Amino acid sequence: MNLITTPHLSAPDDFYEALIDAHRDLTVAQSHALNARLVLLLANHIGTQAVLEQALNAARTLHGDASNPRTTP
Repeated sequence: MNLITTPHLSAPDDFYEALIDAHRDLTVAQSHALNARLVLLLANHIGTQAVLEQALNAARTLHGDASNPRTTP
């Protein structure tokens, strides 16, 4: 199985709104913790190591230099 990187959400605006709402009124630390829990929940749902590694690689490279994840175009 390969990672789906093309638009695939049935209601992307609704998901974005729910994600923003989930972060509302959180401190920065709480927001980071929510993101970490969300990543782990979704990783568990995916369950396939190869797909998770593809996602990690894509997250590092989609918006910048893979050798420096803090670099953005």
